[in-house]
Amino acid sequence: MALSGQVSLQELAPFLIEPRFVGRVWGFKDLRPWYDRVAGEEPIGEVWLSGDECRVATGPDAGRSLARLFEEKAEALLGSGAPSPASPLLIKVIFAREKLSVQVHPDDKMAQKYGEPRGKTECWYALAADKGAKVAAGLKPGVTLEQIKEGIRAGTLEESLNVLDVAAGELIYVAAGTVHAIWPGSILLEAQQNSDLTYRLYDYGRPRELHVEKALEAIKLTTGAAKIAPKVLGDRTILVDAEYFRVERLAVNSSRSSASLRGGAEPKAGLAYLFAAAGSGRIAGTGFGTIILPARGIAAVPAASPAFTVEDAGGLDLIRITPNWPAG
Repeated sequence: MALSGQVSLQELAPFLIEPRFVGRVWGFKDLRPWYDRVAGEEPIGEVWLSGDECRVATGPDAGRSLARLFEEKAEALLGSGAPSPASPLLIKVIFAREKLSVQVHPDDKMAQKYGEPRGKTECWYALAADKGAKVAAGLKPGVTLEQIKEGIRAGTLEESLNVLDVAAGELIYVAAGTVHAIWPGSILLEAQQNSDLTYRLYDYGRPRELHVEKALEAIKLTTGAAKIAPKVLGDRTILVDAEYFRVERLAVNSSRSSASLRGGAEPKAGLAYLFAAAGSGRIAGTGFGTIILPARGIAAVPAASPAFTVEDAGGLDLIRITPNWPAG
């Protein structure tokens, strides 16, 4: 059911979000210089920037979890007409020191069959990549489910994967149902549906649970997974514009207004996230204190945000991520 409309919404200023550092067996002990963070016993593989358990870092709602904030102020965050009051996107930075599992995510229909609210379509934007860095997105043409089962049994599943070279600045779209894997050598900004559903097919002998039966049910032998060519416009580069999310790289120069951040395809204000891929920025507006956006930091811009200005505080490389609601 869509959120009910109102004549006007109480303003809700932009705010920073505290990152959440998530342990993963394949991650790094030391995330410097990307983040000033050294792990304890468990390596850190993911930095969650907009997860439900992340907390507001600035403003009157500081300390609240995003989950609670969406419960309390969904319409101010999302605008009227959003199909759900829940937080729509999970944004992460992925640090892979070792290979992740070969895995697949379910689509909405399958997720809901098993009692979950949504599936998981995602995309990866390479913030950095070593020469020769690779990921896998999809299967080679003609691969069958029987070949996948045999590859799991024999430990040869990688031979069935569509392997892509990845370079800094490239974006790879990974639709739900795509068999995929992330390998060492790149640092990836991931934008996805707000879901942590992952079915592992193969995990390189690690003693973690596999989910082969559900994974085989989730797999789509062909999907739209691919590198996406950027679309360069006058004031922005659209990295991907797909169901569930839109990711853009915005030229700030010295500064730009909040109104100019929205593209021509956005007829009304909605939730947006501003991520500093490099450098730092300032967000300043009437009625709220100046927010410093640090390198690899993220700010949420609610639909009911007052007008503001983004300023380049030095080398700012600004990525804007917005939800795209699926039709129907």
